[in-house]
Amino acid sequence: MTTRHSDFARLEREWGIHLPFAMDWMPREFRGDYQLALDAQPTLATTASGGIPAWLTQYVDPEVVRILQSPNEGADILGEKKTGDWTTQTAVFPVVENTGEVSSYGDFNTNGRSDANVVWPQRQSYLFQTVVEYGDLQIDRAGAAKLNWVGELQTSAAATLDKFTDFTYHFGVSGLQNYGMLNDPSLSAALTPATKAAGGVKWINNNAIVATANEVFADVQAMFSQLVAQTAGRVKKSDKLTLAMSPGSEVALTATNTFGISVSDLLQKNFPNLTVKTSYRYGTAAGNVVQLIAGSFDGHDTGYCGFNEKLRDHAIVRQLSSWQQKKTSGTWGAIIRYPLAISQMLGV
Repeated sequence: MTTRHSDFARLEREWGIHLPFAMDWMPREFRGDYQLALDAQPTLATTASGGIPAWLTQYVDPEVVRILQSPNEGADILGEKKTGDWTTQTAVFPVVENTGEVSSYGDFNTNGRSDANVVWPQRQSYLFQTVVEYGDLQIDRAGAAKLNWVGELQTSAAATLDKFTDFTYHFGVSGLQNYGMLNDPSLSAALTPATKAAGGVKWINNNAIVATANEVFADVQAMFSQLVAQTAGRVKKSDKLTLAMSPGSEVALTATNTFGISVSDLLQKNFPNLTVKTSYRYGTAAGNVVQLIAGSFDGHDTGYCGFNEKLRDHAIVRQLSSWQQKKTSGTWGAIIRYPLAISQMLGV
């Protein structure tokens, strides 16, 4: 039952009963006037706020920005091939040399002899691994940020193994009979670039091309001349050739002579089947290296980058609140079958 203000007045007038209510403190003429403004400012019980939490107005870009790493170019320069499997520790390569001598003919002469000599150079493989680990809470927290954390770790593992594989294709593995295309002991000694008119032997110095187009081309000619001498003329300028160098050295191929002809133009005209390929690993601590590689020799590949296991995923192991998985790769480095079909220059 609801009691009205008029009931309070009637009780007081007729029966002398006075019931106080919330407006008794106000003058009688203002009581019941609910249009009056309440101007008093109350004191906050909470801390003054500027609005909603700032993170509610933040935007998370769904496209992940990735840190780029240097490219792996070894397999592109020399080619890549699987040799054996991950149980294979040593590979041998039969090398046959035909020998013989002649003598003057006579019906009863037995002089002269033809023979063959066989050697068995070998290479050792190297297995290496990395481990992926991720926890239950870690996965869920990354998922809250729309990140496929397990997928990112799998990508990292594959990239890590591939990066080391590329390193072995260039430099092999120390302590093993496992060499790269830049340090195979059977390669011929590196030539020294010719002295340039501007001084020194480099093509580029402090990011500036200091060698003329003709000087750069003359260095390439010197490497081709050595290639012809090493192979007794079996390599022709019309053969498939690869000119491998660092990306920085490649800039010198843009040098132009007084006739408006660049080094690239000269190479294309004189070596119609030559391809220029780059790898940043050709920029060594001893100086920039350039190699001129014949694609094949006597009908066989000059060499190739070898692996015995590209990527092996081992079992995923469940821990108390996490997971682990090992990944393995194996490499032979660069197997140079015909080192005489490669000439090189150091110091450009």
